[in-house]
Amino acid sequence: MINHKAIGYITANYASEATSVLLDSRPIASIPFIGRYRLIDFPLSNMANAGIKTVGLVMPGNYRSIIDHVGHGKEWMLDRKKGGLFPVPGSPFGGTKRGRRFLLRDIIANKELFTRAQEPYVVMMGSNIIFNLELDEIIAAHERSGAGITMVYAKAERSQTDCTSLIIGDAGRVSHVKLGCEYGDNKFLDCFVVNRDLLLQIIDRYATSDYLDVFEATEPDFSLIDVCSYEFKGLAMGIFDEKTYYERSMELLNPVASDQLFRRDRPILTKAHDAPPAKYSTGSNATNSLISAGCKIMGTVRNSILARGVVVESGASVQDSIIMQSCTIKSGARVERAIIDKNNTVPSNTVVCGTPDDILVVGKGQMN
Repeated sequence: MINHKAIGYITANYASEATSVLLDSRPIASIPFIGRYRLIDFPLSNMANAGIKTVGLVMPGNYRSIIDHVGHGKEWMLDRKKGGLFPVPGSPFGGTKRGRRFLLRDIIANKELFTRAQEPYVVMMGSNIIFNLELDEIIAAHERSGAGITMVYAKAERSQTDCTSLIIGDAGRVSHVKLGCEYGDNKFLDCFVVNRDLLLQIIDRYATSDYLDVFEATEPDFSLIDVCSYEFKGLAMGIFDEKTYYERSMELLNPVASDQLFRRDRPILTKAHDAPPAKYSTGSNATNSLISAGCKIMGTVRNSILARGVVVESGASVQDSIIMQSCTIKSGARVERAIIDKNNTVPSNTVVCGTPDDILVVGKGQMN
């Protein structure tokens, strides 16, 4: 199925106000997630599952890890002669202000992507609120509504300062956006559909306000633009810092939550890696964990997420932790409530331990 009604635009060049060693060499969009995915997989997969075959990907300054992962877009059926995946330039570090995901400056800089398209709609998404939705149905609902923009939201399950919430009036029209959201607010999912002709008008009309987010610039004219809303009732997980990254990852050890995000009818696609199945040696013990291909388990793993190629030696234990690619937990070592980035070796008889309120984070290659 090819969606001839929309092209895609994904922003991957915004930064978090929260500092983290996990972001020293990669943008938020390419943070590893649940062992085998990266955050950028989710918007790409939502678009692929809706049949969108032209996607512009706004690149950050430190784009190497994104290019290494997405390549030409083969896994998302975007390596095409007509259409395809287009890495496009953006401000090197995008917006750092909370809630800014769609800098008008970047949209203006990539006007050619929209002028060359024939499709009547553009679907725009961020990268760090992840969900699995029926995007083709949202495009159809937008078309039926006759609105200029349709913003996708969900009822907030928790307070989040780095989200944007929507004030929704009669007939689902959005009258106002505000920074932050409280429990029960209408949390904007950094996903919206806009008429392509309207987007080109916005580019021209608000060119002098290019330092603003598109919704900051256009909010005074929401009634003229006719901004509609669409409620998403599935699972939506926002990842903004180390704490939310850890908490949302741990939540997906629950099969009920995992089944909402990973569906057979709408698969989350990712870069293929050739690796043998995980190997569990005699005497090993693994419970309530996600363990990726290529792992070798000789010790104990509980309530944890292990990426490809992790080795847990005999007598070692990993509990309530996230271990990224190609790490080795040596014999006698103990890892609890920690996030260990790729290419680390935890020495024998070493304790690496955080607390429930302060998860310990080890950067890439810091323990070698």
